[in-house]
Amino acid sequence: MAHVIGLGGLFLHSPDPDALRTWYHRVLGLEFENWGGVALPATRAAEQPGAASVFSLFGGESDNAAAADKGFMFNLMVDDLVGILARCAEQGVLPVHREDMDGIGLFAHIIDPDGRKVELWEPVAAS
Repeated sequence: MAHVIGLGGLFLHSPDPDALRTWYHRVLGLEFENWGGVALPATRAAEQPGAASVFSLFGGESDNAAAADKGFMFNLMVDDLVGILARCAEQGVLPVHREDMDGIGLFAHIIDPDGRKVELWEPVAAS
C-alpha cells in the first residue's frame, strides 16, 4: 500500500520574496540555493531524536494560528531552540509564545515579515 512519508516542501508566496529570503537567512540561518529554495535533508532530521514530519488539521476553536494574520502556521524542526532564539533576538525577532510539551519537545513561535506564524520545534525522544 502507498503511504505519505513526510512533508515534501513548503512553498510560500510573498510580495517581496528576495526580502523574505534575506529575513529567513538572517534570522534562522537558512542557506538559500541559486534556485531560490532550501533543501533540508531528511537525514538531518533523522539524527534528532523524536523528530517527525507532522500534518495536522485544527478546527475554528483552535488558537494555534493566533497572532498570525494568515490563518495558518508552519513548523520548522530545530536542533537547538535556545540557540535559534538567541540568533532571532540578535535580529530583533522575539518569540510570541514558548512552550515545553513533555514527551514532545520545546516550542517557540515567531512571526515572519509577511505575518506568517513560524513554529520552531526542538523535538525530544519519545519516552
